Amino acid sequence: MNLPNSLTLLRIFFVPLLIAVLLTKSPNVDFLGFPMHFEFWGVLILLMAAATDWADGFFARRRLQVTTLGILLDPIADKLLISAAFVSLVDMHLVPAWMVVIIIGREFTVLGLRNIASAEGFTIAASLLGKTKMVLQVCAVAVLIAGARQAHHPLLNRLGLFLLWLVVISALVSAAQYFLRFWGQLDGRIKQRRKLRMMESHKKSEDAVPL
Repeated sequence: MNLPNSLTLLRIFFVPLLIAVLLTKSPNVDFLGFPMHFEFWGVLILLMAAATDWADGFFARRRLQVTTLGILLDPIADKLLISAAFVSLVDMHLVPAWMVVIIIGREFTVLGLRNIASAEGFTIAASLLGKTKMVLQVCAVAVLIAGARQAHHPLLNRLGLFLLWLVVISALVSAAQYFLRFWGQLDGRIKQRRKLRMMESHKKSEDAVPL
C-alpha cells in the first residue's frame, strides 16, 4: 500500500458519501452567514474525488510506484464514482435515464474490451477524446448538482444539460474509436496466430515425409 493506491481507495470511499449527500439532500447549514446546502457538499465531494484521480496518477509516475493493484483499482474507482453520481442524478430527476444508460454502458463495455485485450497480451492507451470525456463528465455532474434547485439556478441547469449532451456524444465517439483500435489489434493477433499455426503444420508435414 502506497500513496497513489491510498488516494485511489479514498476515491472509492467518496462514492457512498456522495450518494448519501445527494439522495438525502443534506446537510444544509449556514456558516458565518454563508449558506452551505447539500449542493455545496455534493460538488465539494465530487471535486475532491476528481482531484484524487489526478493526484494518484501524478504520484504513481513521479515516485515510480505504478503497481498492479493501482492499475486494477484506478479505472474501477473512476467508474464507480461516475456511475454513482449519474444514477443519483437520475433519482433526483435531473438527468434522463437513457443518457445515463449510454454513459455507463460505454464505461463497462470499454472495461470489458480492456480485459480481453489484457488477456490477449496487448493494451490500448486511452485516447485524447476519452480523457476529455472524463473531464466533461466531472464538469457536467458538478454543474447539475450545483443547479439541483432549478428554481434558483435555471442557467446552471441548462449548462449542465448542454455538458451532458457533450458527454454522451464524446462517450459514443470515443467508444467507437476504442473498439476500432481494439479490433485492429485483435485481428492482427489472430492473423499472426493463424500464420504461425500454418507454418507449424507445414513443418510437421515436411518432417513426417519418409526419407
